[in-house]
Amino acid sequence: MEQDRQDRHDQLGPLHRTGDPFAWTDDEARHRERSGLVRTLRPRPADAGPLDLASNDYLGLARHPAVTGAAADAARRWGAGATGSRLVTGSTALHAELERELADFCGFEAALVFSSGYAANLAALTALTARGSLIVSDAGNHASIVDGCRLARADTVVVPHAEPDGVRKTLDAHSGRRALVVSDAVFSVDGDAAPLRELAGICRTRGAALLVDDAHGLGVLGAGGRGTLDAAGIAGTAGVVATLTLSKSLGSQGGAVLGPARVIDHLVNAARTFIFDTGLAPAAVGAALESLRLLRREPARAQRARAVARALHGGLTAAGLTAVRPDAAVVSVRAPSPETAVAWAADCRAGGVAVGCFRPPSVPDGISRIRLTARADLTDRQVASAVRTIAAAAPADAFG
Repeated sequence: MEQDRQDRHDQLGPLHRTGDPFAWTDDEARHRERSGLVRTLRPRPADAGPLDLASNDYLGLARHPAVTGAAADAARRWGAGATGSRLVTGSTALHAELERELADFCGFEAALVFSSGYAANLAALTALTARGSLIVSDAGNHASIVDGCRLARADTVVVPHAEPDGVRKTLDAHSGRRALVVSDAVFSVDGDAAPLRELAGICRTRGAALLVDDAHGLGVLGAGGRGTLDAAGIAGTAGVVATLTLSKSLGSQGGAVLGPARVIDHLVNAARTFIFDTGLAPAAVGAALESLRLLRREPARAQRARAVARALHGGLTAAGLTAVRPDAAVVSVRAPSPETAVAWAADCRAGGVAVGCFRPPSVPDGISRIRLTARADLTDRQVASAVRTIAAAAPADAFG
């Protein structure tokens, strides 16, 4: 898919001489249309719309009165925006408070808040590697990790998905080099969890650092939702750094890097997406902080999110659909083709259930899916109704 795209760009080189420097975008649009890969923006209503199984609001906190109230209070106190980069005017006492509580909750020495989880991954990958060092990256990693590897000056080796032996062999083949192994904790496409204990052991015995993106584990896995690294028993251990997002379980926006204090201090001084980016808006900081405190008070939300995911998986597989058993809150259901995935998602929405639709080139294995995200605030009745709607809307060749 990527090579096809590059070939088209090569063929379109002379078009800029026609006087229209963006004429090539029309060809790209036609190709997307033929391939069933057109993406469109669909603004959601402010009031209640379809039953939401598409967002990443795993704990149902994005609209919680305490969370939205904290966002409003923070905006009134600190202003609508951060007003500058974190090193100039963009850091507030609220940012520092969130960083302390995130580190404590997740079991790390220190934390650093970024404007997005994407920016946090770019920061960690570019600032914790150097020319001549090695990055070992899982083939199923999120696009933000892929882009971070591309931006880093290190050499990147991509290993097969969730295969520790591939990591072991790669590190052994590059023995003596400074190395960083990077993996999603819970993979966003199929919702499967990485073998973190084994990866950590491999890294420890070979002197490599381990970077784990826990975007989909925080709030769902671990004791009281403390994350996948807590569940694996490696949170806060030497040589381990985590990134996460505040926009999923915490229902807000932003990201963070967690790790040893000396690593966080290095990022403050070396990470370009921290140094040159405007700080996270106070409203988002206040919302994330309140969500974190709610999760501390109500740890059962994490258990409920996992229970809803298991119920969705059980109902859909019982109906004859092919769904991947969820390790966290993501339930992936295979679709026969990109076109049928789009039509299936549209029919689900027409039936009152919003689901995600994943197609190439967004999926590393080229397999199209509809993607469901469990929410802790869904009732058993809503889950059962959603299963019926999704199964009724499924194309005939999605069964079996």
